[in-house]
Parts: sequence; C-alpha cells; structure tokens
Amino acid sequence: MVDVVIVGAGPAGIFAALELAVKAPGLSIVMVEQGSDITSRSRSGEGMLIGWGGAGAYSDGKLTISTDVGGQIGGLIPESELAGLLDYVDGVYSSHTPLKGVYNLSADDAQGISAKARLAGLVYVPTRIRHLGTENCYTILKEMRDELSGKVEMIFNTRASELVKDGDRISGVRLEDGRLIEARSVIAAPGRVGARWMADQAKALGLETWTNPVDLGVRVELPAVVMEDLTRIAYETKFIYFSKTFDDRVRTFCMNPYGEVVRETIGDIVTVNGHSWANKKTENTNFAILVSANFTEPFDDAIGYGRYVATLANMLGKGVIVQRLGDLLAGRRTTLSRLEKCTTTPTLKEAIPGDLSYCIPYRILTNIIEMLAGLDRVAPGVNSGHTLLYGLEVKFYSNRVRLDRNLQTQVEGLYAVGDGAGITRGLIQASCAGVIAARAIAERYA
Repeated sequence: MVDVVIVGAGPAGIFAALELAVKAPGLSIVMVEQGSDITSRSRSGEGMLIGWGGAGAYSDGKLTISTDVGGQIGGLIPESELAGLLDYVDGVYSSHTPLKGVYNLSADDAQGISAKARLAGLVYVPTRIRHLGTENCYTILKEMRDELSGKVEMIFNTRASELVKDGDRISGVRLEDGRLIEARSVIAAPGRVGARWMADQAKALGLETWTNPVDLGVRVELPAVVMEDLTRIAYETKFIYFSKTFDDRVRTFCMNPYGEVVRETIGDIVTVNGHSWANKKTENTNFAILVSANFTEPFDDAIGYGRYVATLANMLGKGVIVQRLGDLLAGRRTTLSRLEKCTTTPTLKEAIPGDLSYCIPYRILTNIIEMLAGLDRVAPGVNSGHTLLYGLEVKFYSNRVRLDRNLQTQVEGLYAVGDGAGITRGLIQASCAGVIAARAIAERYA
C-alpha cells in the first residue's frame, strides 16, 4: 500500500514525481516503467521510445513555450495559468544544464513570415522555442533521475497490466507479474507508446472518452540552406494549411535545422522521426508534414488505422521508405540509382528507396503534395524534385478522457496525463500535465 503510483517514466511521469517530491515529501511514491533505466536505454529498436525519459529521451529536445500548440490543457485551465506553467517547466529543464537562449521572434520578423505565409495560403503560428539538443536531453534526464533517487521507488522493465478501482475510486495498479500495488492515487502517464493501453484501460473503467485523430504523414529532408532564412531567426516555424481538394488540416511539425532523420520502433512497426544536436550539424534540415485523420461513426479506432497504414509501409519497404519528391510527382518509384543522383544526401542511410504512393492513402498524399507547393512560396526550394520524403511518420494519441481542471478522471484518485492520455502533444505540455496532477494530489494530502 502506497500513496501514489505513477505509470510511465516519460516527461509527464517524471515531472509529476519531481513536483510530489518537493510539494509532498512525506508521501510514498512508486513509479512503474515498462522500459529500462536511463543508463541502460538503447537508441535502437523499441528501447528508443520506452524507458526513463520516454520518447523524449532521444528526441530533438524542443520546448515549444506557447499556449497555442502542444495539447488541449488550455481548454481545462485559464491561458494565463498555462503560460505560467510553461515558464515554470522551462525553468526546471534549464536549471539542469547550460542552455542556449530562447528563440523569440521580434514583432517585425513574425509579421514578415506571417505575410509570406498568407500569400501562400498558409497560416503561420509564431512560438517561443528553446532547443535542448539530443545530447543534452540525456544529461538532463540523468540528473532528474539522480534527484529522485531515494525519494521515489522505481520499478523498471515491468508493464502495468491494468488499473484497478473499487467502486468509483481508484484502488491500485496490477503489474504484469500479478502483483497488485494498492494506492490512494494513480497518475497514468503511459506516453505515446502506451496510447493503445490507455484506450483499453479507459474502456475497462467505463470512462467517458472522445476519439482523438491520428496524425499521418512524411518526414521531409532538404538542404539546410533552403530553410535557413526561417530557422536562423525562429529555429522552428510552424505552418498550418487547409487543403484545396479536401479542406483537411495539414501542419508542419518538429523542424530540425541541420539535423538528421531517425527510425522509431513502436511495438512491431517501424516509423520515422527526426532530431538535431546542440553541438554538431549535418548539411540538412528535416521536418514532418502531418495530416490529422478524423473519423466519424461507425469507425472509432484511429490508432488501429494508423498502425495499419504504417504496417503497409513496412511491408513494402522492410522498414522506412525514402522517395525523391520528383519521382513521386512523376509517378515512379525511387531506385537506388535515382537516389544516388539526388542532390540531397539522406541522413537515414538504412531507409529503402521506394514508392510512398503505394502505402499512403490518396487523400493524405494529396494534402501533403499541396502543402509542399505552398511551403515553396515561403521557402523557395522546398518543392524541389531533390527534396526527400520518408515514410511513414505516425503520431498516436489515446482517446481523450473526460478530465477536470486537475486532470482527474471520473474515477476518483485517477489522473491521466501526457501524450498517451490524449491531452498533450509534445515535451513541454506533457511535463506541465504531470505538474498539474502532482499539485492536486499534494494539496489533497497536505
């Protein structure tokens, strides 16, 4: 019997533990994580996304300090409160290692980019960005792990099989080995990898949920000079586009100046992502173009749909597929000989040349092609035949659970936080979610 069980040691779970250790040091806390401790994690296979630090451990380490993007927390608490939380979390990250300053556009620069975007049929979303860098992520997470040593009991390499309730109140967490950890409060922070698990738990507990979309798209890679005018002053530029053909919402995501494209393994599927380092550079910039696939009755399994499309891509490419944009538009596959003629040198060497049109649904592919044409008007060179497209990039989010302002579910004592719980979409808001739940628990047991 303990006071609090935290399921998942990603950003949301870690920040919940850090906050509880400060605000309620007398509480007994157990963290359950299906992956390994930070010192035993792997950059390959499934280990890249699970373990201490979650999917963010080997990410770009980008903190988007904005209430406009990154999740739905702003719909549960006042915007001013969320803004304060973002600054607080940014301060915690920054306190662990010397970091560069925040990219914060001047009004004139923001207006200039916005005007170009409007002329191209795009919407520009200005944000403040702090770039930690992939190598600094590990250092920061290691220091956070050390800080919690002796204050929180850690159980690694063990899955939580189910959340257990007694009536309308949470009573504990059952582990895969059969053990039951009884608890007064549980914070479910399963991360993106645990989206399916969270959806299953919500259904079993009878929680009211809404279907979140699944984001499907490609990772775009091109010479860094193409985006230099934007990335030099803003680091990352976020654009939104509503396609002419389908009126679907399309967006850029996770821009990595002078970065590299990487593989991700989610269970039995392989997807693609990108990151950049603080202290070394490649000659390329990469970013994702994502289309939100929303579904109406009778279909309600967005996660299953995303997995199916990703599995199809894996079947065709034996992993990640790479294709020149020129080949895609010409209706032909990219071959090894064609890739060798490409003026953009791929940073993901193990990607297999192929044809993305065989695995990406027509609607999504049409939206992506339209978006690339629009971006070319803001940054000439984006729509070049030598631009590389990697597929498939997929972002899974669990069904969104009905939560109160403290992120507590309809089951008393059960809190759902982070990307896997369907309320955040990024490192910093996931961390904020953990803080919110921890403060509510600390106040309850004060």
